[in-house]
Amino acid sequence: MQVYAENRGDSLYLSLKGEMDEHSAVRARSYADRLAEASVGGVRRAVFDLGDVSFMDSTGIGFLIGRYKKFSSLGIPVYVTNLSSATDKILKMSGVYTIIPKI
Repeated sequence: MQVYAENRGDSLYLSLKGEMDEHSAVRARSYADRLAEASVGGVRRAVFDLGDVSFMDSTGIGFLIGRYKKFSSLGIPVYVTNLSSATDKILKMSGVYTIIPKI
């Protein structure tokens, strides 16, 4: 999985590309956490764009929840956007939308 970051106004967009599984999540976690820490004070929200995610398992859910905790601890709300129907179904069934809204 690759993570691309872009500031759009007061929002940090993190675009994920590829498979969100155990093998690819380690580097993406570290990168996203560094971005979170660097964003304090300059970003009002973080948006994970999942449009190019081709596969997601429980590791992907854990990735999102972990980043939610990291950003939230810094006072930055988290959102997801641009979901495929399969990814939307996984996040809906897992209850992720109760803590991370989709926009």
